[in-house]
Amino acid sequence: LHLVRFGGSSSTIKMFPELSFNIDHGYLEGLVRGFKSGILRQSDYLNLVQCETLEDLKLHLQSTDYGNFLANEPSPLSVSVIDDKLREKLVIEFQHLRNHCLEPLATFLDYMTYGYMIDNIILLITGTLHQRPISELISKCHPLGSFEQMEAIHIASTPAELYNAVLVDTPLAPYFIDCILEQDLDEMNIEIIRNTLYKAYLEDFYNFCKQMGGATAEVMCEALQFEADRRAFIITINSFGTELSKEDREKLYPRCGALYPDGLDMLSQCEDYDQVRAVADYYAHYKELFDDAGTNPGDKTLEDKFFEHEVKLMKNSFMHQFQFGVFYSYVKLKEQEIRNIIWIAECVAQRHRAKIDSYIPVF
Repeated sequence: LHLVRFGGSSSTIKMFPELSFNIDHGYLEGLVRGFKSGILRQSDYLNLVQCETLEDLKLHLQSTDYGNFLANEPSPLSVSVIDDKLREKLVIEFQHLRNHCLEPLATFLDYMTYGYMIDNIILLITGTLHQRPISELISKCHPLGSFEQMEAIHIASTPAELYNAVLVDTPLAPYFIDCILEQDLDEMNIEIIRNTLYKAYLEDFYNFCKQMGGATAEVMCEALQFEADRRAFIITINSFGTELSKEDREKLYPRCGALYPDGLDMLSQCEDYDQVRAVADYYAHYKELFDDAGTNPGDKTLEDKFFEHEVKLMKNSFMHQFQFGVFYSYVKLKEQEIRNIIWIAECVAQRHRAKIDSYIPVF
């Protein structure tokens, strides 16, 4: 009691960071847990799938935490407008958290934005390759991953130019070093760049969380291990039938997951989906995902099973106190919610209701 009341010695606080956590981060952790209580429930989705038009969808969303977020949008509504507004609401909440946080939470939240930056860079490079106007591409970029030099990306025709003109002053610069040797920005090399950047990013974020220790390390290392393994499985499956060699494929695997090192060695030798599935059989939780996935009508895809497992991990992270994983988990759960709403909106707009229930409920 004496320590709690008077703050204790610095050595005690280092041993028990929970004693000081609420001083710096308690308000924001409480806030994000409050945000989480506004995530749509199964009853909300049951109402949404009954909608006949996007206007009906708008009315149902008004009765949730989304409120009047579409109030100023003229009729007829489009799915792209709903998508933009859902994303905008998440960005406002995230920026509020970022603007009011202290270190090391500030750096943690910055790390969360780097993945969006990578996606934006790849979108811009791919769009430029297909001669799309830069203004049109910028509007499609995720606002959480925006940075000042984005609009200069169209001047780069090689990875070296991309690095020197655009990325050198961004947080992604250290991740890009392994990409500079690529000769051209063609479709194949762009995918290699995407996966090389993600590999370096995930490993860096994993090490940062591990160094923080405590509950943050426990929750975040498990989440990032899953993300690394998911990427390794997907990279392997997507490489079948392409020119990517086994050696180059192995270089793209993030080395911070449960599959490292033995599972990645086995994946690097796989030549078809059944062999990938055989690797998953060595890992109980991945075996379950592969066993439940299928390609027949009505079956859930492997991607859906990965999303379901991610939702489960993210929900579990809220069971731990005094840790930063709740911020990561909240954004991931909101992303899934946005995917769900957009899926239902697309089905309503196209009057294609047969698969309208193929969303992934969060709560």
